[in-house]
Amino acid sequence: MVRGYLPGRMARGSAEQQPIAERLGAADPEWLRQRLEELEKIERPSASEGERRAAEWLLERFAEVGAQARIEAEPAHGTYWWPLGIGAALGALGAVAALRGRRLLGAALGALGAAGVADDFPPGQRWLRRALPVRTTHNVVCELGDADAEHTVVLIAHHDSAHSGLVFHPKIPLIADRLGLIEKSDTSPPLMAPVIGGPILAALAALSGNRLLAKLGLLLGLGSAAAMTDIGLRKVVPGANDNGTSVVTLLALARRFASEPPRGLRLILLSTGSEESFSEGMKAFGERHFPDLSTDSSFFLCLESVGSPHLLVLRGEGFLKMREYPRRSLALMDGLAEELGIWLFPNLRLRNGTDGLESMAAGYETAVLAGCTDLKQPANYHWPNDLAANVDFDTAADAVRLSEAAIRRLGERWL
Repeated sequence: MVRGYLPGRMARGSAEQQPIAERLGAADPEWLRQRLEELEKIERPSASEGERRAAEWLLERFAEVGAQARIEAEPAHGTYWWPLGIGAALGALGAVAALRGRRLLGAALGALGAAGVADDFPPGQRWLRRALPVRTTHNVVCELGDADAEHTVVLIAHHDSAHSGLVFHPKIPLIADRLGLIEKSDTSPPLMAPVIGGPILAALAALSGNRLLAKLGLLLGLGSAAAMTDIGLRKVVPGANDNGTSVVTLLALARRFASEPPRGLRLILLSTGSEESFSEGMKAFGERHFPDLSTDSSFFLCLESVGSPHLLVLRGEGFLKMREYPRRSLALMDGLAEELGIWLFPNLRLRNGTDGLESMAAGYETAVLAGCTDLKQPANYHWPNDLAANVDFDTAADAVRLSEAAIRRLGERWL
């Protein structure tokens, strides 16, 4: 719990008396565009040489605006399709065993597959991928403000980009919308439900002897394994919206805070690697830095796909369990958006995960500033048309203003 930022409370003796909307200049969309067009040209899969080049590019851009940054290299596997594909395949084998009457073996394989998939979802410990090859991921860390301040704000983006896949085809949400499924839901589609559903059904089928469940588990297991294979074989997308827009937002904020440092706090601008392999870079940052960051005096703000048409503050997220973001974090961001005249898409939750899930699960006050389309998903999500030419830079500029407002308001109230 973060002390001292209850809504409406101003630090005694603060010189910042005028409304915050009058103190923050508008972000320059063209400045953001120019840098994003540079970044999208770097092919940057998780834990790859391209990701390293993107990290080095980011160091240079930080230096240009007068901010010093460093790269922290960390071990990472770099995929999610291998561990999830293995888990789905184990479930399919369990279903086959159940159909052949080997119920004990089928139950064991199904349970093992389900446990491996569930544990691989953030913020799990991911024991299955520990047996898989390890590469190196590259986090970029830039520190500004008062290094000796009691309170810390960590602002998060990620500079790797995602593989595409048929499951991300843009026509799928359109079909769901025509069926009325999107309008009725306040969460994004549970894309990973079939992946864990196959092994679970296989285990239940083996325990109960139900052949229909076994056949359904086999279908889901094979389909999920095929989907993961398809993702692994495809190239990465340009990643302009997801999550290049948040990277250039970090640069814009570094530019502002380098000339006018935040008062009353230490600010860490963090761009993680391997977010697209289930937040491996963020988990590594936590293992390195969480012991030195008190949960009583640290606040995390995660930026995700902020070049979509609509800006939003996530109400909750999680692959299996929906974790609600703290009410005080939501009140802070909602109140500042209202002060700034920024409309936020209401009441949306995510059935996947951002890097903010790691800090929230670790007990830190966390908020996620994200973007979506009318279909309640990031624009051009994991598809080859995720280009700077298709980014809404007015939304990205609003993300810069709202992020700066949150950081400066926290600093004022911690003085």
